[in-house]
Amino acid sequence: MKRRNNVKIRNAFFAMLGDVLAIVFSALVALRGDGIETLSYKAMVWVMFNMVVITCIFYYTGHYSVVFKLISLNEVVKLTATIIAVAGGNVLWALIGKENIITYKGVLRFMIYAVVITVALLLIRKLLSVLRQIIVNKRDGRTHVMIVGAGSAGVQLIKEMTVLDKVKYVPACIVDDDLKKQGEYVAGVKICGTTENIKELAEKYDIKEIFICIPSASKKVLEDIVRRCKATGCDVKTLPDVSEIANGAVTLSSLKPVDVKDLLGREQVKVDLDEIKGYIEGKTVLVTGGGGSIGSELCRQIATFNPKKLIILDNYENSAYDIQQELVRRFKDLELLTLIANIREKDKIRNVFDKYRPQIVFHAAAHKHVPLMETSPNEAVKNNVFGTLNVARAADEFKVETFVQISTDKAVNPTNIMGATKRICEMIIQTIGRHSKNTKFVAVRFGNVLGSNGSVIPLFKKQIEEGGPVTVTHKDVVRYFMTISEAVSLVLQAGAYAKNGQIFVLDMGEQVKIYDLACNLIRLSGLEPNVDIDIVCTGLRPGEKLYEERLMEEEGLQKTANGLISIAKPITLDEDNLWKTLDRLYTEAYAETDHMKYSVKELVDTYTIDTRF
Repeated sequence: MKRRNNVKIRNAFFAMLGDVLAIVFSALVALRGDGIETLSYKAMVWVMFNMVVITCIFYYTGHYSVVFKLISLNEVVKLTATIIAVAGGNVLWALIGKENIITYKGVLRFMIYAVVITVALLLIRKLLSVLRQIIVNKRDGRTHVMIVGAGSAGVQLIKEMTVLDKVKYVPACIVDDDLKKQGEYVAGVKICGTTENIKELAEKYDIKEIFICIPSASKKVLEDIVRRCKATGCDVKTLPDVSEIANGAVTLSSLKPVDVKDLLGREQVKVDLDEIKGYIEGKTVLVTGGGGSIGSELCRQIATFNPKKLIILDNYENSAYDIQQELVRRFKDLELLTLIANIREKDKIRNVFDKYRPQIVFHAAAHKHVPLMETSPNEAVKNNVFGTLNVARAADEFKVETFVQISTDKAVNPTNIMGATKRICEMIIQTIGRHSKNTKFVAVRFGNVLGSNGSVIPLFKKQIEEGGPVTVTHKDVVRYFMTISEAVSLVLQAGAYAKNGQIFVLDMGEQVKIYDLACNLIRLSGLEPNVDIDIVCTGLRPGEKLYEERLMEEEGLQKTANGLISIAKPITLDEDNLWKTLDRLYTEAYAETDHMKYSVKELVDTYTIDTRF
C-alpha cells in the first residue's frame, strides 16, 4: 500500500510540474501578444496567480490521480470548467488592478491565453501517458499482454498494471471492434486494431498473454474471440460474467483461464433464487446419488438455501465421503447426514424414508454411461428402472412433498438401453405423480453435462495431456451441453414449479459438434488441432446416436416463468400395461435373461435390441 501511494505521489508531482510549464508557456505567449513586458513584476505575479488557481483546482478535483488515463469526456469537462474558472479569476484580477480589459489587446490576450493553455494542458497529458508507457514497456522481466476490449473493465486492468510497479504485466496494445476508437489511447495504451488483427498484433508486440476484458460479451462473441486468441499460441484469460464481478470491481485477480464452458455458444440459465429458497429452507432434503457429479453439486447448492437437514445417499462410499467433508468444511451450521445404501434394495430405501422422513427428494442415482450399459443391460434396468421405482414409491408412501427425478435428453426416442431405462423412469414418475395425493412428482430432462464423471471433457483433457490423439466417435456427432452448475440450478428451479407428473425441459440452445468441442479444447491448451494434437474418428459406439432430441413427436412445450425452462405436454400412457410389463421386466432382469430387452422394447418402441451383448 505504501509503495502504491508513493507511485501516486510521484505521478501527481510530474503531472503538476507539466501543468506549471504549460501555464508559464501559455501566459508568456498571451502577454507577448498583448505587448506587455513579460519580465515585469506585474506580469510575473499574474503568471503566479494562474499557476496557483489552476493547480489547486486540479488537485482538489482529483484530476492528478487520473492524469495517466485516456483523456475522456469527463476529463475534458474538468479542463473546460477549470479554464472558465481561471477566466473568471482573471477578470476579477483585472478589476481589482483597475485594468481596462475591454480593449482589443485585452480581449485578444485572454483569447490567446484560453486557447493556448487548453491545448498545452491536453498535450502535456498525452505526453505523460506516452512517456509512462514507454518507460513501463522497457522494464525487464515483464510479460507483454494484449487487452481485448477498451471498455471500463479494460481501463481498470490497465490502470492496475501501469500504476503498480510490482505487477509483472505490461499492457502493450489494445484491440476493440469499435471502429471509432481506433488509434485512441486508453490509459496510455494504444488501440491498435480490431479482433480480426489479434494474430498479427500479437507477433508485432511480442505478446505472451491475452486478457479478454468484455464481461458482458455473449457466448457466441466470446467463442469467436477465444478462437482468434488461441491461434496466437498465447495464454488467454478472461473476466467472469458481469453478474459475477462484485460491485463492478475489476482487478487482475478477477481474471481466470478461459474454460470450455465459456464456449457453449449460449447464455447460462438464470433461476429465481427466492423461489428455490422458499421451498427448501427449513426442510429435510434427501439427495440420492449424492456423491456423483450432479448429486454432489445438488448438495452444494442446496446447502446454501439453509435446509433443516441434508441427507446424502450413495452406494459408493468414497465419493459420498468427499462431498461430506467438503460440506462440513464450507457449511459449519449445516445438519448433515451421509448414508451408504443401494437404491435397488426396496426395504433399505423404505427404512431410510421411514426413519428420516425427508420432505424433498432429488433422485440423481443412476447408471448413465451409454456404452457400458449396452454391455450390461440388466444392470441398467435393475438400477435405473427399479431403483427409481423403489425411491418413488417410498416418497409417495411417506408423504414426501416434492420428488424431482433427474432425467436426460437421451430418454427421447432412445435407441440404447440407458436412454430406454431413463424413459421408463419418466413414465413411472408421470404415472405415480398423476395419482399421488401427497407428493408432487417431476422429472427434469437436460443434455450432456460439461466436466461430469465420464463425460467427453475429462477424457479429452487426459488425451491432450498424454500428447494425443483425441478420439471422437464421428465427425458429425452433435450434443446439447450445459454446465454442472446450471443443470443443478434447473433441477432446483423445477422443484419450485413442480406439479404431479410433469417433465421439465431446458432450452439448451443449438447442439454442439463434439469434433468442434475437441478442437476448442486443444486450442485452450495452447495447441493446434491436427498439427500438435491429432483428432481421430473411431466410429459410433454401441447404442450411440449422431444427435439427441429434446422432445418426442407427441410432446409439445409450455413455457414457465423462466423462459429457458419449459414443460413437456404429458403423453397418455396405458398404465395397466406399464405395471404388468414392469412386473415381467423385473423377473427377467434379475433372472439375467435376454428376454428383458423385448419387454423394454414393448414399453419403448424406439429402443433397438443389440443381440451382441
